[in-house]
Amino acid sequence: MFLTLALFRKGIPGRQWIGKHRRPRPVTWQMKRNMLKHLEREAENEFWISRPYMSMEQERGHAAARREHIWMNIREERRAKFPQHKYVTEHLDHLNVTRTWNS
Repeated sequence: MFLTLALFRKGIPGRQWIGKHRRPRPVTWQMKRNMLKHLEREAENEFWISRPYMSMEQERGHAAARREHIWMNIREERRAKFPQHKYVTEHLDHLNVTRTWNS
């Protein structure tokens, strides 16, 4: 007699594939194969991650020139978008239309 049938006499309550009392899926040979491939891939990734590409001396400051170049490009783009400086005389110049040399 199955334990599930003894506990749930009329079957599994609710949706059978989700929830606390869900029906367990049978483990197939494809599932075992996929899990084995996944674990092998993970072990290989850990192997390559554990070995650094550059030493600590090589790694220190290796991207400083690239970052400086990128920052200069960003700064130039920001300056291009920024409007030119205007003086107060340029803003108030329309008031001097009627002003002449005599007055």
